[in-house]
Amino acid sequence: MEDQWSRWGLDLHLHLRPEAGLRAGLEHALRDAMRRGQLPPGTPLPSSRTLARDLGVARGTVTQALDQLIAEGYLESRPRSGIRVAPHPTAPPEEAAPPPPATLPPVRGVDLRSGFPDLAAFPRREWLAATRHVMQKAPNTAFGYRERAGALELRQALAEYLGRSRGVVATPAHIIVCAGYTHALRVICQILGQHLGSPARIAFEDPTEPDYPVLAEQLGHSALRVPIDDEGLIVEELTRENAAVVTPAHQYPLGVTLSPARRVELVSWARRAGGFIVEDDYDGEFRYDRQPVGALQGMAPDRVIYAGTASKTIAPGLRLAWLVLPDCLLAPLQEATRWDESYVNVIDQLVLARLIETGEFDRHVRRCRTSYRRRRDLLGDAVTRQLPHGRLSGIAAGLHAVLRLPGDSQQEARLVTHLAERSIHVDGISSFYDRPEESPLGILIGYATPADHAYGNAVTSLISALHAHFGQAGVPKTMR
Repeated sequence: MEDQWSRWGLDLHLHLRPEAGLRAGLEHALRDAMRRGQLPPGTPLPSSRTLARDLGVARGTVTQALDQLIAEGYLESRPRSGIRVAPHPTAPPEEAAPPPPATLPPVRGVDLRSGFPDLAAFPRREWLAATRHVMQKAPNTAFGYRERAGALELRQALAEYLGRSRGVVATPAHIIVCAGYTHALRVICQILGQHLGSPARIAFEDPTEPDYPVLAEQLGHSALRVPIDDEGLIVEELTRENAAVVTPAHQYPLGVTLSPARRVELVSWARRAGGFIVEDDYDGEFRYDRQPVGALQGMAPDRVIYAGTASKTIAPGLRLAWLVLPDCLLAPLQEATRWDESYVNVIDQLVLARLIETGEFDRHVRRCRTSYRRRRDLLGDAVTRQLPHGRLSGIAAGLHAVLRLPGDSQQEARLVTHLAERSIHVDGISSFYDRPEESPLGILIGYATPADHAYGNAVTSLISALHAHFGQAGVPKTMR
């Protein structure tokens, strides 16, 4: 091969893949050589007869491969000049580093990160039964283009469920189905920009999930932080804002509940300012010391935008969320969603509607509430008995607790690293504050995250690692 190709001014090694077939393998090898620059533009190729002899294949096979590459523009054939590499063969894009994952990746070891339900508790049997029902009973029109607000069947089911379980005042016309809470917040920001004028001045709790203020700013709004205390958002700190995003049932991440007095203050502020309250009710169904606290929206349906999701009740992977909007925002909603293609799979919408209508959704929530309450109690007992310097808070509701520890925020990174080195994964609290250096020392413990059978050992491992970090004597016995 070297002698024959050298006569044509070319010395080239081709890697033929026999599994692709002789002709396709030759096409691929030549195409790849041209893309990689091994055959630069203007390079002459041997004749089909020579190339066939050197490669040990039929001349017809070579001719077909070369004709295909000429047709694709990689080669060119000129009278009395033979075949050459075309002047501008397609260059491959450079391989870029893969983008970071959009969601939290799974971890090895003990996963006690906050923000997750017990994914092993996904109601597979009920979801499958509801899916079968939907596929058997849904009319053909159900699979066509749907309303941008979401499937009417789901909006009807949500109106009934939210009114019954959360005290939300809503009709199907006031509800829009969204692809997760982040999408819902994006829709809210677009609506507020149209109704209040852009930029809107949106208050976020401090501490809060840091991505949400960033999203508001990327959409052209001003995002301001307002501190909270043991009664929730400090309403008197709202001065220049005309919208406020709050988690009144169970503040994230500190876990406090907005007090009755603050609820009244917040609604009064919204009326005076002509602004709106965005109520993030992401885990409002999980209350353990009494009946779940009703939604703030029921106090002022004309001033509160209610947001709920199935992320904590069922699973975040469903990307199912919903908004309940005041009358005055329905027209801006139509404009905000005009070009929005973030639709939720219609089958999933109909399945969730079926689960709500049959009561299976309520039964699933009650089962989870019982399991999470037991987990919370086990964690609380372990901290009380074995971590006398630790203090749990935010445990009246939700899927996580805050463990306050002696020290300051400067020690948090060292503590979280110490736990991670022992394959125990938690969230430090400082990253949720606008000024992390001013936060107390603490970690968030997602007690819903591990599978039920692994939870006892997860708590044991956490307590043991904390003992080791703080130098306390004694290693707790394995909890069962």
